[in-house]
Amino acid sequence: MSAHGPMPRSAWIFPTLAMLLFAVATSLGLNFTPSVGGLVFAVVLLSILFGTVFAAVHHAEVIAERIGEPYGTLLLTLAVTIIEVALIATIMLGDKPQPALARDTVFAVVMIVCNGLVGLCIFIGGLRYREQDFQVPGANLYLSVLFVLATITLIMPNYTLTAPGPIYSAVQLGFVSIVTLVLYGVFLYTQTIRHRDYFINQAEGEAAGESRLSNRMLALSIALLIVSLLAVVLLAKKFSVTVDTVTAMIGAPSAFAGVVVASLILMPEGVAAIGAARRNDLQKSINLALGSSLATIGLTVPAVAVVAYTLDKQLVLGLNAPEMVLLLLTFVISMLTFGTGRTNILFGLVHMLVFAVFLFMVFVP
Repeated sequence: MSAHGPMPRSAWIFPTLAMLLFAVATSLGLNFTPSVGGLVFAVVLLSILFGTVFAAVHHAEVIAERIGEPYGTLLLTLAVTIIEVALIATIMLGDKPQPALARDTVFAVVMIVCNGLVGLCIFIGGLRYREQDFQVPGANLYLSVLFVLATITLIMPNYTLTAPGPIYSAVQLGFVSIVTLVLYGVFLYTQTIRHRDYFINQAEGEAAGESRLSNRMLALSIALLIVSLLAVVLLAKKFSVTVDTVTAMIGAPSAFAGVVVASLILMPEGVAAIGAARRNDLQKSINLALGSSLATIGLTVPAVAVVAYTLDKQLVLGLNAPEMVLLLLTFVISMLTFGTGRTNILFGLVHMLVFAVFLFMVFVP
């Protein structure tokens, strides 16, 4: 969405509807059930929840236009991360224990972003512009941090000796959480201060500071962003019940819930990334896509670890063998794709096919 022009009605209607739905559902005890009424409630809930997530991202974009890049992309990423942590923590604490949900969601985010979203952006940009350029140093920084974070959170738990895999002991989980926070914090310092020029294109750097957003619109967007995030957090419990029930009804594997959560939280950011690629701004697409992966691991894993430790819940992090193969394959093709500074449709197609394999393996493991 563009921050120019009048605010779209959906940007304030959906957060308002979300708060009203939460109040009504809480007072009447409404939840999804396998019935006509339950189906209607689920459709209404998901429609309002999706709309509210889009509204949150729109307001984050409005604010981002004022503060410029890469701070704007960082704000978008943090807003999505808050939503993600709320959904994961709520489902984990539901009636049916799901200790592997955080792992499944984090892995799904990495696969959706690094293969599905990146591949689609590159493919669309390649069809429209033949080739697109981006900053190689910035992409390399993203990938180096992403590879380390993904390895120590999703692969190493399978091979530690203090606790039987695929989990970390409490001490190990605490240490890994601190490491991920420190690494992500240093990356943010590099992205926003030390080497900010690695993450913006030339035209964007020259246009910085030209936003005409009024102070009134800025204040309104900040307020509505807070309301939108709060509404999503409040509706997370209702959403978790719907996901649990639907998963059981269709006989889907447990990893399906992680894909659903990841898809919900990434959809608005994905739309923004695809739009940037269509405008020949692949650098912004990369910032949005790879930034989402880093924030998911760097912020979500420590946050969920605190929740699990506080409530004495087990947290399964280690991937199984086929998933580790897909993760390592993603690492390799990402290095090749982002190694030259130019992309074409073949790179995009390769990533999308790996994503298709991931989806197929979710339902036919």
